[in-house]
Amino acid sequence: MKRLHKSGFPLYVFLMLLAILPVLRAENRVMGELVFEGLTKAEKTSGVWVDGQYVGYLKELKGNKKVLLLPGEHTISVRQNGYQDFNKTVTVKPGEKQIVVVSMIKGPTGAMPATWATLKIAVNPPRAAVFPDGRFVGHVSEFEGLGHSLQVVPGAHVVKIALPGYQTFETSVNPSAHQKIEIRTNLLKSNLPINDPSLERDPSDNQPPPPPEPQR
Repeated sequence: MKRLHKSGFPLYVFLMLLAILPVLRAENRVMGELVFEGLTKAEKTSGVWVDGQYVGYLKELKGNKKVLLLPGEHTISVRQNGYQDFNKTVTVKPGEKQIVVVSMIKGPTGAMPATWATLKIAVNPPRAAVFPDGRFVGHVSEFEGLGHSLQVVPGAHVVKIALPGYQTFETSVNPSAHQKIEIRTNLLKSNLPINDPSLERDPSDNQPPPPPEPQR
């Protein structure tokens, strides 16, 4: 009769794990790390894209969510509602930690609408990114709970909520002036990559970002 490891774990599997651990450690030494820094709330809550892939908002990209990349050139884009995009190309070296200091600059905005409608967003996980009409405006936790909401112009809107590792959620809303609508769901896990909808728009589209939200 074949013997098992005392824990009940097959001995050959245990030996295989011991064999691949040096390989995993070697891969970690090959990867480089990006560390994002920002001084104000505008920077810290901005969304970060690496090579066209949304990776999260700036303040959370550390610890088990830190950004590890293969050596070579990578394109960084940082976005915030009402601000100009922060774009930078970085060269990552093996085992090197590189600091990217982000500074967001206010962008021109259109005319303020006469009336607003209100969207309350309660989505799990709350770190997911929110895209009304293909524009990044922040993450869910900024628009949920008492005293927090997303102000939009009355009329038809398509709202997408996306996060790496989850299926993108999409819904259509058509609020009237002063109407409050709640979007509530749980994102489903997925291994498919997430693409920012705004990356698909025509590069010649130089429309200004939407006007800032009214003070709440």
